[in-house]
Amino acid sequence: GCAGILCTGPMLLGVLLQLGILVLCGWAGATKAEQDLLVCMVTDTLLASLTVTSLFAMPVTRFLADMLYEEQEQLVLPSFWGANALLLAGGCGLYGLFLLVSGATLLQGLLCLALFAEMIVNWNAMSFLTALKDYRSVLIAFAAAVGTAFGAGVLLVLLARAPALEGFLFAVALGYGVMLMLDVWRLWLFLRWVDRFLPLALTGLCTDIGLFAHLVLVWLGPIGVQVKGLFYGAPYYDVPALLAFLSILVTTVNFVVSVEVQFYPRYRTYYSLFNDGGVVGDITAAGEEMLAVLNRELFYTALKQLFTTAGVISLEALVMGYLPLGFNDLMHGYFRTLCVGYGLYAVGNTVLLILLYFADYKGALGAALSFAGAAAGLTALSLRFDPAYYGFGFLAGAAVLFLTALLRLDRFTRNLPYRILGQQPIVAEEKAGAFTRLGLFLERHSLQKKEEA
Repeated sequence: GCAGILCTGPMLLGVLLQLGILVLCGWAGATKAEQDLLVCMVTDTLLASLTVTSLFAMPVTRFLADMLYEEQEQLVLPSFWGANALLLAGGCGLYGLFLLVSGATLLQGLLCLALFAEMIVNWNAMSFLTALKDYRSVLIAFAAAVGTAFGAGVLLVLLARAPALEGFLFAVALGYGVMLMLDVWRLWLFLRWVDRFLPLALTGLCTDIGLFAHLVLVWLGPIGVQVKGLFYGAPYYDVPALLAFLSILVTTVNFVVSVEVQFYPRYRTYYSLFNDGGVVGDITAAGEEMLAVLNRELFYTALKQLFTTAGVISLEALVMGYLPLGFNDLMHGYFRTLCVGYGLYAVGNTVLLILLYFADYKGALGAALSFAGAAAGLTALSLRFDPAYYGFGFLAGAAVLFLTALLRLDRFTRNLPYRILGQQPIVAEEKAGAFTRLGLFLERHSLQKKEEA
C-alpha cells in the first residue's frame, strides 16, 4: 500500500485534493467559474513543477546511488538542497513570468507561485526518499498534506467565510507546505552527475512531456475552455484522463513489490560475478536465470495490466453511473481510449526502467524521445479531426514507447556480456560540461561564504 501511494503519489494526491476541494467549493457556494479557475490553477502549477523537477530527477538519483555505494552519505543532504536551490531559482523565474501575464490577480499569482515552489521541493524529496526506500516517510507526508489542505479549507472558507477561490488555493498551498523542510545552503556536487549522465536528465524530461503533452494540447484545442487569461482547461477530457490514470496503479505497485523484488537479487548476483572474478560458466548460468526471471515478471506485469484495463473498461459505465461526474458519451469514449493508452504507458515505462538498470541510457533516452514526439505530434494531428478521436494520439504515443523500449531491451540483452565489458571505455573519461562548471562555481562560493562567517 505504501509503495502504491508512493509510485502514484504526484497524480493520485492531486486527484484526491482537487476532488475534495471541489466538494468543499460546492458546500461553500462557489460559482462554476471559480471552481474551474481553481482546478486550472492547481493543475497547471502541479504539471509545471513536475516538468521542471523531471530534468534533475534521474541524474540526482544516480548521484545518490553512487554516493551511498562509496559510503559518502555526508554528501546526500547537501546535494538535495543544492538541487532545490537551482530548480527554485530557474523554475520560479519562468513560472513567475507566466503568472504575470496569465490574468491572475496579485494574490492568486503569489499563492500559485508559493505552491509551485513547494512542489519543486516535494517532488525532489520524493526522488531521494524513493532511492533510500523510505516509503513510510512519504506516506506520512502525503497524509499530512491531504489532511492539512482539507482542514484549512474548512476553516478558511466554510467557517471564516474567506473568498472561496483564494481560500481554497491557500489551503492547497498550505497542505503541500507541510511536506517541506528548512532550507540550507551547502555543496553542489550533484551537478557533475548531470553532465556525466545527461541522457538520464533528458529521459526524465521527455517522459513527462509525453505523459502530459496530450492534456495541454487538448486544452488549446476546440474543446478547450479559456477559464481566465492564460489558464485553460478541458473538463470533458481532463476528468476522464485523471480517472483513467488511476487504472495503472496495479503496474506501478507491481514494479516495486514484484518485479524489483524478484529481479534485483538475480541482477545483483550476475553483476557481482563480474566484479568478484566469477568463472565463465557461473556468469552464463546467472545471466540466463536473471533474464528468465525478468521475462517472466515483465510478462506477468503486462498480463495484470491487461486484465485490469479490460476490467475497468467493462465496469466503467456501471460505476460512472453512480458518480456525480456528468459523464456523457464523449467522456466515456475518452475514458476507454485513455485507459488503454495509460496501460501501454505503464508497461512501456516499466521496460524503460529496466533499461536504466542495465545502464542503457541511450536506449532509454531514445524510447523517451519517441514517446514525447509521438504523443505530442499525434495528439496535435488528432485535433484536426472529430473530437471523438482525441486521446488516440496519446494511445499511439504510448504504444510507440512500449514497442521501442521492448525492442531495445530485447536487442540489448541478446549479448549482455559484450554490453557490460566490450562497450566500456578503455580509459576512464571525466565528462565535464556547463553543469559541472556551475557546480564548482557554486561550491567555491559556498565555501567562501562559510570561511567569511
